[in-house]
Amino acid sequence: MRFQFPRVYPILDSALIPCQKRDEFLRRLGGALADAGVLLLEYRNKSGSDEEVLADAAILREAIPPPARLILDDRAHLVAEAGFDGVHVDAGDLAPSEARNLLGLGRIVGTFGGSEALIPGVLEQPADYFSIGPIGLTTTKVTSKAPIGPEGVRRLRAAAGPGVVLVAAGGITLENAPEVIEAGATTVAVAAAIFRTPDAASEFRRWKKLLG
Repeated sequence: MRFQFPRVYPILDSALIPCQKRDEFLRRLGGALADAGVLLLEYRNKSGSDEEVLADAAILREAIPPPARLILDDRAHLVAEAGFDGVHVDAGDLAPSEARNLLGLGRIVGTFGGSEALIPGVLEQPADYFSIGPIGLTTTKVTSKAPIGPEGVRRLRAAAGPGVVLVAAGGITLENAPEVIEAGATTVAVAAAIFRTPDAASEFRRWKKLLG
């Protein structure tokens, strides 16, 4: 059965993980997020070694067991070893077709779909979802793209058609998330707005209650 994307899922960026007592922090955070009902989480580490990524991934996988799905950013070659359920690849990473060949049909492959407009031919890629944005100003990912807002989401949904999974990301807040969903996003992916709070699990519950 095809995976049903939840209305909201967290992106845990390694920049938001403290260096001291890292393992303990991740174990506690992962357990709390699992208890809060997280069904999908992306782990993003742009600068760490493969060894660091695998060490973090092992803790997250143990703390957030199936049926929750875990996605690794960029490093498709580590997905199977990490016991993760998929990968997100952007321009400059492995192509979605190569990621699919590497991971097979049973795992999730996501890629960037566009900002002001869909990337030409992107919907022909063998991906399960296409991220769009940034929606607003983002503090956890470097980008030169201007925010598209809910109106941009509406344009991209019209271009993509009704059956395509669109993940709105970048600058999503509790205030704009309902309008982003109403404009046509399948789900919103959230990093700083959840993890730069005193209690990420409690904050996720707020998002889940708001968006369903």
